Amino acid sequence: MQADSAGRTIREIYKGRVVDLRVERVTLPNGHELEIEIVRHPGAAAVVPLTADGDVILIRQYRHAAGGFIYEIPAGKLDKGEPPEKCADRELTEEAGVVAGKTTRLGSIVTTPGFTDEVIHLFLAEDLRPAKTSHEPDEVITTLRRPLQACLDMVARGEIIDGKSICALFLADRMIRERG
Repeated sequence: MQADSAGRTIREIYKGRVVDLRVERVTLPNGHELEIEIVRHPGAAAVVPLTADGDVILIRQYRHAAGGFIYEIPAGKLDKGEPPEKCADRELTEEAGVVAGKTTRLGSIVTTPGFTDEVIHLFLAEDLRPAKTSHEPDEVITTLRRPLQACLDMVARGEIIDGKSICALFLADRMIRERG
């Protein structure tokens, strides 16, 4: 057991490469005290790679926890002290094999606030040029190109089920429409 700077009791259950699981004793705004399980996560960045002709470079990645292959946009965990924009640019190259001439912030999302503090920062990447991918040993990834509207249609049909990708694709579409 330990205490944080606010005096809350913390019991660390597991400290891993990606997440830490803790049980924390907290007092809610209504005065009720309880222990809650929290998955602490360093945060992540995700990026919609948009080609000059309006295609999105999607990745098809094996995700064991999700039961197999799913469609996503490139994304990854923030390294300690790494700015989200740098992480987005790094993941864009590593996973999709492109470098962006322009990266624009779309917003941020809290993935599952009931049990984790993970925040994913979302970006739009444009002015793309080819680069060499660099997949990690635990990444099984292929890429494909689809028009942005086709990606939104894939969301509507339930073919893209990844939350960060869904949010980022809709935000990218909105940004592009607002530009006129």
